[in-house]
Amino acid sequence: MKIVYPYQDAFERDLAQRDIAQATRDEYTSTLKDFFHYLENFNPTYQREHRVNQLQTQDVEQYLAMLTDSRQILNATYNKVLSHLNVYFKFLFSHNWTPYLPTLDLKSKPKEETRPVNFHWVDDLADLLADSRLHVYTRAVLLLTAHGYPARVYLHPNFTATLKTSDWPADQQAFLQTWHRFVAPLQDRFQCADWLLKQRAAADPHLTLPGLHKYLRPDEAIVGFRLSPSTLYQGYLVNYLRRHPRLSDREATQQLHLEPDSIDYYRKLARQAL
Repeated sequence: MKIVYPYQDAFERDLAQRDIAQATRDEYTSTLKDFFHYLENFNPTYQREHRVNQLQTQDVEQYLAMLTDSRQILNATYNKVLSHLNVYFKFLFSHNWTPYLPTLDLKSKPKEETRPVNFHWVDDLADLLADSRLHVYTRAVLLLTAHGYPARVYLHPNFTATLKTSDWPADQQAFLQTWHRFVAPLQDRFQCADWLLKQRAAADPHLTLPGLHKYLRPDEAIVGFRLSPSTLYQGYLVNYLRRHPRLSDREATQQLHLEPDSIDYYRKLARQAL
């Protein structure tokens, strides 16, 4: 097993002894790996000596602020990450491996109110694509989502190699001309045929999900609804199910590439939207 954070072996043994499910233990690993990766790259305190016993509250606050500001995480995700870090540092403190509890004074965030899924944006796609105030990345995300592609698919390398757009409607073809004029220089620079590419030199030219959020977030003030790729995709699914109420569960899961146990959830959202 590759060690990705300090005292990983001992901490994982402790979690196992407490009969914590493997899926939850994997979440701890993901959180702590990301936390220490961030510290190695952006935190002077940790960069100097890579000593976990030097970390204090402001070091954890810096990481949580990055998650909130750059990655636009929800309060529920913030609270989960804080909980993971709190359990980890309490473990270190109990073994005298750190003299501090840097999470002691950090508070969880209030539960956010559930907002209805916006499915109307799919019906307004033509107007959205024609709105030059929106960044081309925003409009490309809307277009791809409206054709049923989630972010994990359209951000994957080589996705556009099999993307067929010739039969898309005229208003979408008009935007595609704008899009290709924008992306062609980036494709030439990186020698990459994919669509969602970084605008600065990089070893990996593909735009990441956090990087994509930086373009989407400012445009929310223009459109008046959330542009998070996951939220947009939920809206697309609800819109599709509203338009096709006679689809069987099997047909819906096949056409929308959903897991069978999630179709009831989206059907419920579609019924609520009626």
